[in-house]
Amino acid sequence: MSNNERLVLVPIETIENKIFLIRGKKVMLDRDLAVLYGVKTQALNQAVKRNLRRFPEDFMFRLTHTEATNWISQFVMSKKQRMGIRRQPYVFTEQGVAMLSSVLKSERAIDVNIQIMRTFTKLREMLSSNHLLRKKLEELEKKYDSHFKVIFDVIKQLVTEEDRPKGKLGFSAD
Repeated sequence: MSNNERLVLVPIETIENKIFLIRGKKVMLDRDLAVLYGVKTQALNQAVKRNLRRFPEDFMFRLTHTEATNWISQFVMSKKQRMGIRRQPYVFTEQGVAMLSSVLKSERAIDVNIQIMRTFTKLREMLSSNHLLRKKLEELEKKYDSHFKVIFDVIKQLVTEEDRPKGKLGFSAD
């Protein structure tokens, strides 16, 4: 099996859906990482606790009670699912996820970690290119007169539509 075949363990969309913005940082929850790595959350956290020096506050932190409550309320979870959360989960920044590869040594952990790093990079590139595009549009708008205002308004609308969640496509049997 080639490296490329090994790296198709988890679809990128699955990883993207597990990245949250908390305290202004893109993070992943310990429980989601554990599932991706194929280990129990307790085992992941235990490996981290054995290597706490590798995980400073900007690599990993525990959600406050309020943050955890807000996170749970954003998702429709059954009572059984909520009962699995006895403590506030740990969250890992991109650097923390990278550091996890040094404490989790399985082949799956290595391969999934590579996919997660590529996903973080892809998201960063998308945000950067979108920001640059907006900046260039603003510069062009200042440069040209009001005759082009309609064109710039349409372009801005198209750019902001990229950021919005897409609706379902297709026909309904209703």
